[in-house]
Amino acid sequence: MESWRSPNLPALPGTGPAVRLFDTSSQSVVTTKPETTARMYVCGITPYDATHIGHAATYIAFDLLNRAWGDAGHAVHYTQNVTDIDDPLLERAAATGQDWRDVAMRETELFRTDMAALNVIPPTDYIGAVEAIPEVVRRIEDLQALGLVYRVDDDFYLDISADERFGSVANLPREEMIAIFAERGGDPHRPGKRDALDPLLWMAARPGEPHWPASLGAGRPGWHIECVAIGLEHLGFSFDVQGGGSDLAFPHHEMGASQGQLLCQDWPFAKAYVHAGMVHLDGHKMSKSRGNLVFVSKLRESGEDPAAIRLAILAHHYRNDWEWTQECLVAARHRLKLWRHAFDAQAGASGHDVLIQIRTHLSNDLDAPAALAAVDAWVAQSATDKSDESAGSLTRNAVMALLGVHA
Repeated sequence: MESWRSPNLPALPGTGPAVRLFDTSSQSVVTTKPETTARMYVCGITPYDATHIGHAATYIAFDLLNRAWGDAGHAVHYTQNVTDIDDPLLERAAATGQDWRDVAMRETELFRTDMAALNVIPPTDYIGAVEAIPEVVRRIEDLQALGLVYRVDDDFYLDISADERFGSVANLPREEMIAIFAERGGDPHRPGKRDALDPLLWMAARPGEPHWPASLGAGRPGWHIECVAIGLEHLGFSFDVQGGGSDLAFPHHEMGASQGQLLCQDWPFAKAYVHAGMVHLDGHKMSKSRGNLVFVSKLRESGEDPAAIRLAILAHHYRNDWEWTQECLVAARHRLKLWRHAFDAQAGASGHDVLIQIRTHLSNDLDAPAALAAVDAWVAQSATDKSDESAGSLTRNAVMALLGVHA
């Protein structure tokens, strides 16, 4: 599957510091220590109702990490999936009388277009669940060979009790896990399961639903094994960061970690689990089920500058839940206007100083609001201090390369 065009990244003098991130599993800020190549997997969209501001906030957060790692001297191997076969997609297609493949293709293309407009660096690997089915089947067969798979009717489940570390990603009590599992696509109360939390690996073909031939019988993948198979195939075991929205910590990342660890008979599946907060509208989390979505494409169609949209998102720390309002966008437009005016003036306060500050703030758990405040302070100081004739171009390059704002 193709991704999208890569933005141009201006060269900057020197390198940035090591990046520290909040790891959900340890509930602490940890220093990432990639080898020469930093490896990151970020869970992609299920392609319907793309791309809303909640999506954009998540992928911009990990775009900051991509940029900060690159600035610190690492090559970055970034893998992202597209869940282009899943119950919610089939339900949307049925409700609208469309072919599920047409919905998936249209929404995936819209997502790509929005990501390019928002200046997000594309993943190294952009993999659809459908194209990964042969690898998914192979991984399930490997789990079978280890004696970890059982059947309920013609569906296949993982025996989660084999993973002694299950629960160590999201750190939730069992009863809470069962409740959330039921809310987020799981089937804890299905008769025949050994444990309520055992995840589905392979769903046997249902009448009228898409399916693929396999040694397991015709069917389609479960949600969690999809990402495990793609991650192991393209990044290998124990990659540096598993990322996504905070609603993925459980069950998706928890169950994916168990599947990967059981497959490889090792630990950890990922060295750090990093999660972006939820974006709200009118007091409720933006969600497809509630229908309270603000779409990037609609904002763009109305004439909104994608750089202003990105700035509105960056004004909030990636880990925080926050509320999207018109005031956020108005403030971002104003900030962008001031920045561009200062950059165009060329001379100003020291550009090297603000570059150091941006690097420092991003290395501190991707603190974009603090980085924006540093640029704001430079803009204010530059109105009176014209001592550095290259300040405007250097600060603009720092903003473009590290914050991804086309200013």
